[in-house]
Amino acid sequence: MLRGKIASAGDHFLIGLRPSPVLDDHDRALLGDLRPAGVILFKSNFRHDLPYKTWLESHARLIADIRAATGRERMFIAIDHEGGRVCRTPPPITRFAYAARWAGQAAEVGRAMGRELASLGVNLDFAPVLDIHTNPKNPVIGERAFGKTADSVIAAALPFMQTMQAEKIIACGKHFPGHGDTSIDSHLGLPSQTLGLDALRARELKPFAAAIDAGLSMILLAHILYPAVDPDAPVALSRRFATGILREELGFAGVAISDDIGMGAMKGLFDSPDSAVNLIESGCDMVMVCAQFTGTGRARGFAQAILAAIEEGRLDSGLLARSRARIENLLARVPSNEVELLPESVFRAHANAAALYDAATVEVV
Repeated sequence: MLRGKIASAGDHFLIGLRPSPVLDDHDRALLGDLRPAGVILFKSNFRHDLPYKTWLESHARLIADIRAATGRERMFIAIDHEGGRVCRTPPPITRFAYAARWAGQAAEVGRAMGRELASLGVNLDFAPVLDIHTNPKNPVIGERAFGKTADSVIAAALPFMQTMQAEKIIACGKHFPGHGDTSIDSHLGLPSQTLGLDALRARELKPFAAAIDAGLSMILLAHILYPAVDPDAPVALSRRFATGILREELGFAGVAISDDIGMGAMKGLFDSPDSAVNLIESGCDMVMVCAQFTGTGRARGFAQAILAAIEEGRLDSGLLARSRARIENLLARVPSNEVELLPESVFRAHANAAALYDAATVEVV
């Protein structure tokens, strides 16, 4: 299919680059063909073996190459940056502890993270975590959550979101409708949660509702199955969740994006390119495809499937137009942050803002 053809579906994709601090030929070609709405950076996309000034120069070249290859005036340069083990960046970028450890200083940390991420050319952070830490056996959330009650999560997540966005970083709340009470890591398998809709309304949905009311413009949909609500599809593929609950009940008018479709939870569910059509039909706007878990070249097939479904009348063109309008509305407001060297005094001040984390970085989404 011609480059310009699949690029017409590019708004609906966020691509995770291959593990390299330079833009390789595979990614350069994919970005040029698909022209995705954005990319997400991981630990392997940074140089961790160089002094700050030197690795920042390398990083600036990467960001410039991404933008040039994609050919978009505005695009998302995203990252997962929460604190704790979810940190991709080399020193001296501040490594705050898990969110639960600095919930009382959430506004200060949001401001600090925002300034530092903006200095890396980033404009979208997959944070705050809006999950509630209710299951002590949860292998993937735990202290990534701000607290163990809806009220404690809301009290920290909202000021974090607001101060980070004041520093030109768009916030994406996750993992809708709540990942805090699961017992399976969705990177490895599909969690199935027994809660019904009334129970979700009474607890898990409250932080998302509060963040939506406070102006949250992007939400990440979790890879979880809730059989009592929708026995047939996990959240990102569920019209009951992505449209009925998120949009119609909670009134969310922003961009909904899937978690990475290569994760273990989606094994077998995205084998067919038409799975991307099903995701769009559910009410989810964007498909995240990351090289950490799958071949990102699959995004070409997903884009072709979306366009074929439109041409064949299997996908409502009005639904796709509304989805694209939501994405383009957010892209019109996304900052184009320039890579810049921050003075040492900034990092000293940030290190005193809240508790820090000192373990090695790991690849956790």
